[in-house]
Amino acid sequence: MNEKIAQLYKKIFAISSIILICFLLDRFTKIYTINFFITSNLDNYYVNDFLNLSLVWNKGIAFGLLQSENIAYHFISIFILAIIIFIIYLIFKTKKKYEMVFFSIIAGGAVGNLFDRFFYNAVPDFIDLHYKEFHWFIFNVSDVLISIGILLLVIFDIIKFKEK
Repeated sequence: MNEKIAQLYKKIFAISSIILICFLLDRFTKIYTINFFITSNLDNYYVNDFLNLSLVWNKGIAFGLLQSENIAYHFISIFILAIIIFIIYLIFKTKKKYEMVFFSIIAGGAVGNLFDRFFYNAVPDFIDLHYKEFHWFIFNVSDVLISIGILLLVIFDIIKFKEK
């Protein structure tokens, strides 16, 4: 087999593995949380002074922005799909392994939320961070993965910029 083809297969396997692991981690947490709230008949579950679990159905984009139940919801979903395709393009375009990994983490999280948009017609969010009466937006594991991927890309780019 040609060395370039072997490298391409290796890259596809690595990318697919990262995206699949992120997707499955997200699915597991969402299914577990949805089942927990259905069986316990709770609206809110106190974990500690900074964390509650509260199941909400997000029909918007990140952090519940642009909530919509009409045709705009479908346009947002198509736009998210286009972003995922673009991220996959960036994964294959990059020569830097760390960028490939970080873009794959972002794609895995985005695929998790996109799956929910089509399967549930909304994204289940359940992580409620708060301090006293201040509550951050309720989010899920996909949102965490997307945020971590973006944050790591920014940090590594700043480090690389400073090295030059």
